[in-house]
Amino acid sequence: MSILVAFILSLGLVLIVLDLLRRKKIREKYATLWLVVGLAMLVLAAFPRLLEFVAQALNVQVPSNLLFAMSIVLALGVCLHLSWEISVVEDETRVLAEEAAILRAQIESLELRVDALSTQSVQLPTHDSPQNEE
Repeated sequence: MSILVAFILSLGLVLIVLDLLRRKKIREKYATLWLVVGLAMLVLAAFPRLLEFVAQALNVQVPSNLLFAMSIVLALGVCLHLSWEISVVEDETRVLAEEAAILRAQIESLELRVDALSTQSVQLPTHDSPQNEE
């Protein structure tokens, strides 16, 4: 019964990821990771002896310990990757904020120039006055 539950949960994970990908709620590079995890879970749910075989090959006493160790390594890898992504986004945000501040300062400078020119009264000579003809 637990094998059936594991298989259904694994299949559910794969279907959820595919739906998120279809609706563009998750990027392809992250979807690939979760699809690999979901498919690995499906394989382990379909062939439970496979984990025991791999545990014996790696000289791990209890197969569930191998599964936990692999899960911890995966979680650490995801955390490291997301930390890297956040660092890149922070750098891009800082650059964009600096560029926006420069543009804002340039706009304010131009507005001051326009205001100065519009308030400045330019006296043009008028030709309406009578000319002295002597």
